[in-house]
Amino acid sequence: MELIRGLHNLKSLSGCVLTIGNFDGVHVGHQEILKKLVKKAKELGLPSLVISFSVTPETFFGRPKARINNFRDKHLLLESLGVDKHLLIRFNKSFSELKAADFVNKVLVEKTGVRYCLVGDDFRFGKGREGDFSMLKQMSLEHNFELQKIKGVSIEGLRVSSSEIRNMLSKGDFKSAEIFLGRPFSISGKVAHGDQIGRTIGFPTANIGIKRKLSPVLGVYSVNIVHNSDTYAGVCNVGRRPTLGGTKTLLEVFIFDFDQEIYSEYVKVIFRQKCRDEIKFGSFDELKEQIQKDVEKSKFFFKAKKD
Repeated sequence: MELIRGLHNLKSLSGCVLTIGNFDGVHVGHQEILKKLVKKAKELGLPSLVISFSVTPETFFGRPKARINNFRDKHLLLESLGVDKHLLIRFNKSFSELKAADFVNKVLVEKTGVRYCLVGDDFRFGKGREGDFSMLKQMSLEHNFELQKIKGVSIEGLRVSSSEIRNMLSKGDFKSAEIFLGRPFSISGKVAHGDQIGRTIGFPTANIGIKRKLSPVLGVYSVNIVHNSDTYAGVCNVGRRPTLGGTKTLLEVFIFDFDQEIYSEYVKVIFRQKCRDEIKFGSFDELKEQIQKDVEKSKFFFKAKKD
């Protein structure tokens, strides 16, 4: 899949089938749209194009939300669904002031040459969110492209949305989140050098930069770790390490029965169970004692799953 960073890097297309959105989580509702996108593109013999944003509108307007996926994971998920091109637009002041009609004319028509457009039933666009499906429908007739509205997906009466998945993750409800995502919730990243404190107390950790200011999960968790197609069990902490005076959100994972050097290598951490919230301990010894309890709890969890 071709990644195009910015409208200025998009060579005008002679036609495409496109959809627009943040696609945070690439959940089953998103997948429904993307499968239809790829299918329609193949039917018409045109490239499929996803337009998303490097800075989300919510973040730009000061209402940031915890991202379910980092950019790399989202891009790989889009690629796995067969999307041909991913246009990443930076949502900045000038883009936020683009009127709805200008967005259609200058971006969709002039730059992408849109022939077929699929959007969700809650799609809004343009300055002040003035554009809606009715407006887009009228403009599609004027510019001779087809438009399809995709209804949202509901599971057991609950609409699938990124917001609902964030709520599930914050509560540690990973079973429900897995159903809504269509896969287990995970965080992937490159293992970085840490301060080696865990190693000094018998719990060496792999430190993974989560590259987001707000994390959808915070606390201590029983996890699986995937490295080079091998899967291990472990326990991880996502937080600021208040006992150690930390200020930056980190993911640190202690992998059971593992002694390989994996610095600068990518691993996937799959969340299975929440053990507890992150808390500040009165002493380093108290922290060490609690980590031992977390390890025992996680080992019991994985043993019970096998039995």
